[in-house]
Amino acid sequence: MSDAIARALLWVLSVLPWTRRTHPGRHSAEYLAAFTDPAPVSPWSEPWTGPTKEEAQELFRQQAESTMELNLTRQRRRAVPLTTYEGAPLPEYVSAR
Repeated sequence: MSDAIARALLWVLSVLPWTRRTHPGRHSAEYLAAFTDPAPVSPWSEPWTGPTKEEAQELFRQQAESTMELNLTRQRRRAVPLTTYEGAPLPEYVSAR
């Protein structure tokens, strides 16, 4: 009789939802697959998706133009105080011109 009760108890416990495992065991293939890193993808397996040569040249040209404009602006801003202040002690190379 006790064997029948034990089997019934095991069956009831296996049927109850809170006693079942919601995730695979530590040594199952599903559990181990979740923690293994996928194989690295080679960058050479896909075609180049970056800018073309012409697009890169255009980007560099635009950057050079904007840099030149910023340099001119900076030079002009530095020159303004020298031209507006009378009696300013200018270096020899500036006053000689």
